[in-house]
Amino acid sequence: MDASELAELRTMYIFGPAEGSTWGLTYEGIQTKQREQETDPFIRIDEGDEGPVHGSVMHFGITVGEEELEAMAKLSPEGIAVEDCTALAAAEFVTWLWGTVVPDGSGITFNTEWGLEADLPDALVPHVPRPRLVATFLAHLEATGGLD
Repeated sequence: MDASELAELRTMYIFGPAEGSTWGLTYEGIQTKQREQETDPFIRIDEGDEGPVHGSVMHFGITVGEEELEAMAKLSPEGIAVEDCTALAAAEFVTWLWGTVVPDGSGITFNTEWGLEADLPDALVPHVPRPRLVATFLAHLEATGGLD
């Protein structure tokens, strides 16, 4: 598979706080940020089986760059996943996370749906410019194997 084909691949990217830390994630905080950035944001909270927080999932739409993506946030375990995403869009999403969700000085870990299926461990997202983030995500996709 050549580099352009790899760059077009889409999968779910899962982001969470670095081990032993928290982002202090709240659905209200995400809603506020979405309303600041989107004129009519798509937001839905599924309460789950055990009440309004435990087991709940927040679904929301987000525009990063030229792409409109769907994301899901959970409070436990804390994290946000973005669906059907290219490596470039994932890098732009991380930039959004750093600017809106993740507290200064906190880290972000990531994996992908394919990485989980290949038993790859979560990896720390390097705090680097977007082209290097894209390269990090492309290297992860190659490490999942099974792309040929």
